[in-house]
Amino acid sequence: MRRLVLILAVAAIGLAIGGYVFFNGERKTPVRYRTAGIDRGAVISIVSATGTINPVVSVQVGTQVSGMIKSLHADFNSRVRAGETVAVIDPEPFKARRDQAASNLEMAKSNVARVKVDWTQRKRELDRTQSLLAQQFVSQNDVDVALTNRESAEAQVKVSEAQVRQAEAALNAADLDLKYTTIKSPVDGIVVARNVEVGQTVASSFATPNLFLIALDLTKMQVDTNVSESDIGGITEGKGASFSVDAYPGVRFSGAIRQVRLAPISIQNVVTYNVVVAVDNRDLRLKPGMTANVSIVVAQKDSVLKLPNAALRFTPPLSDRVDYPASENKTGKTEDGAADERFVANANGPVRKIWKLTEAGDPEPLLVQTGISDGLFTEVTAGPVTETDHVVVGIETGRSERRSGDLPPGFGQRRSSRDRGL
Repeated sequence: MRRLVLILAVAAIGLAIGGYVFFNGERKTPVRYRTAGIDRGAVISIVSATGTINPVVSVQVGTQVSGMIKSLHADFNSRVRAGETVAVIDPEPFKARRDQAASNLEMAKSNVARVKVDWTQRKRELDRTQSLLAQQFVSQNDVDVALTNRESAEAQVKVSEAQVRQAEAALNAADLDLKYTTIKSPVDGIVVARNVEVGQTVASSFATPNLFLIALDLTKMQVDTNVSESDIGGITEGKGASFSVDAYPGVRFSGAIRQVRLAPISIQNVVTYNVVVAVDNRDLRLKPGMTANVSIVVAQKDSVLKLPNAALRFTPPLSDRVDYPASENKTGKTEDGAADERFVANANGPVRKIWKLTEAGDPEPLLVQTGISDGLFTEVTAGPVTETDHVVVGIETGRSERRSGDLPPGFGQRRSSRDRGL
């Protein structure tokens, strides 16, 4: 009897322990997936970049002579016309050089007259000596000396005439320098920058000093922006673009790509290309030098199937995946696997894998061909999906399932040695 009671007691204790473990032991928490529907709508692919607003044509006005600025006839925002005087350099030193060059020219001309008189005299002596030689009053040596003197006088005349031409060139250069002391605007436009003051000395050496910056027409502006080499493929002339500036929050300005320059710009091994966006600025709200945040429309498609980009980035845990059906054909490949290979081979664009929930709630893979993307949604050009389908975009995590790293410091849950894998 006592043995029977002992056996029943041990069985009751075992059942109690088993029930406790069954009802209170750790169970595998079912995974809940977040899904999103596949819609039909417009997808606009946009390339974003930062640029600077500049005039279409701007001219730097400098000086070709050195000297002190005597007067200024234009200031910031002044409207000037072609040929109008904008600044004057002190002309007195250049007038003195011009007078000196004129004097040198007069001296050279006087010297020509003198050597021509000498040449005439040498010619008379040669004629007289040759006539006396026929009468044998002089020797042949006297004739040779007279001939040499005449040729020397003739060469001196040519040297003097060359000195006259040299003096004329020096006078012309002095006149040109004196003319350059008056700086004139080469175009009609608006003075954007003035870099000199009255009394300042400018030096013209190898580089021409920049005195004024004149914009030809501020009603026509352009945005010079740099686009990375990964995005330049879809950008061509004539495509639309929009941009905003900090001066007018909430206002979008529109333009069109006027030029895609071929010269690469490499900064720290990053290659970009200069893209010029033409902008109409009739209201003159845009100022040169403003920073523009540009959005260039690369491609746009309306009424297409599109899925969230999160569906393309999602990958479920290995233990929850559903493989393709295991019905193999004679080649040893599953029917769905062979169909996938044919789909990839016939695809005209990139093929991506997405996941869809089965009736049992497990994710199964699908292959779709994708097109353009706007950063949030991607076009589906081919694949076994419709507008009524839902795709997996993530895993739902409850409040009690947060990791300790997601909580503030000091609020992490303690873990047992079994949870830590010890």
